[in-house]
Amino acid sequence: MAIQRMDNVLIVVEDLEAVIAFFVELGLELQGKGPLEGRWVERVIGVDDVRQDIAMLRTPDGSSGIELARFHQPAAIRQEPQNAPANTLGIRRVMFAVDDIEDVVARLKSRGAELVGEIVRFEDAYLLCYVRGPEGIVVGLAEPLS
Repeated sequence: MAIQRMDNVLIVVEDLEAVIAFFVELGLELQGKGPLEGRWVERVIGVDDVRQDIAMLRTPDGSSGIELARFHQPAAIRQEPQNAPANTLGIRRVMFAVDDIEDVVARLKSRGAELVGEIVRFEDAYLLCYVRGPEGIVVGLAEPLS
């Protein structure tokens, strides 16, 4: 088999601390943060003169994570609308399974998040919703109904 697991998804942000707080409130655990620069980074990502801060967050079970990057040099580039709709090309959201969707939504709202649509029941399987957090980051929430 070629793939062992999905390790993380990178999200480039402007306000690193606000986005860290959002994902910690969601239930991810901050593994570490700090500066990242040097020739090896430039060679991996194909961008010269890189200076950035990153934060690594993991799900409580350790199975996957989010990497956040705040680029100081060169500045991040915005190529799509701030609050792109769900049918915009590219990665639109990351989905998390949660125990209590109403509680999670309430906690995220206290951090400034808003529901994109509404909480909807999908058959007898899930309660589902999308929440838009800081910088327009959209996360999907799924509460299994077992």
